Amino acid sequence: MSSKKDTQLYIICLLVFLCLSVDELEAQLQMGFYRTSCGMAEFIVKDEVRKGFIRDKGVAPGLVRLHFHDCFVRGWLNGCDGSVLIDSTPSNSAEKDSPANNPSLRGFEVIDKAKARLEALCKGVVSCADIVAFAARDSVEITGGLGYDVPAGRRDGRISLSSEASTNLPPPTFTVDQLTQFFSNKGLTQDEMVTLSGAHTIGRSHCSSFINRLYNFSGTSGQDPTLDSRYAAMLKTMCPRGSTDPNQVVPMNPSSPSITDEDYYVDVLRNRGLFTSDQTLLTDTATANQVRQNARNPFLWKTRFASAMVKMGKLGVVTGDAGEIRANCRVINS
Repeated sequence: MSSKKDTQLYIICLLVFLCLSVDELEAQLQMGFYRTSCGMAEFIVKDEVRKGFIRDKGVAPGLVRLHFHDCFVRGWLNGCDGSVLIDSTPSNSAEKDSPANNPSLRGFEVIDKAKARLEALCKGVVSCADIVAFAARDSVEITGGLGYDVPAGRRDGRISLSSEASTNLPPPTFTVDQLTQFFSNKGLTQDEMVTLSGAHTIGRSHCSSFINRLYNFSGTSGQDPTLDSRYAAMLKTMCPRGSTDPNQVVPMNPSSPSITDEDYYVDVLRNRGLFTSDQTLLTDTATANQVRQNARNPFLWKTRFASAMVKMGKLGVVTGDAGEIRANCRVINS
């Protein structure tokens, strides 16, 4: 009996410690963190995002996704720490080369260019993790979403493992219950899960991420019955049966693939969600209600999205004297 009470007490103390640790880390992130040490930091990042977007509109959704994938891997330990930027070595396969990230992640060259300019201006000051967070915000804004203040002060992690990316990123086949639990494990609510799913309003997807819905759903020869038939027919012309081309991609939100708007939720209501993880939002009363609300009130969704991005950007941050400020975002300092 005493042993059981001791165990319960230990668990309670551990949870309290973790909560206090998370709060302490979040408190070390500050608005205007580089105001005195590198006052042009956010402007330089914004400028590189703008130039990248002019060259290729796909850069913006790529940078939003880069931030998401950086923050979710390693969870509370070292989430938003720039580890997704580290290149693989002969002795280590890094996050960016996980099947969950390669070849779909984009935007690395924008981060590299921003980092090079910042190193020339403020050597060893601005972290790669903060550059990713700034670039994601700027990408949301340049595509029509709301701009938001990004608290900074993240430092860069020194570990990047392909295996951790595979187990810490939600696959496109997840159900609403699996998504809810997955986001909860990261400290995000079901409402925030639905809100952040709206990031699929911009960008593209490889056919391999949803082709099971077109030709071999649930082991049958048919298509997913929840998928709009006309939309399915269009997808089949873009992703033919038996194709082995790894570069085949389709827009996730065909009506406005480069605009951050509510059309993602409109599509889901029309059974035109591209992934199982999109369409599954209609299978739960609470999430379905939120989908309808977001579709009707785009400003409300954009406001919620900005808030959820700020919260996500605090997951497992490395601050203070921990970690490092990488000189090259692709390589751990020697």
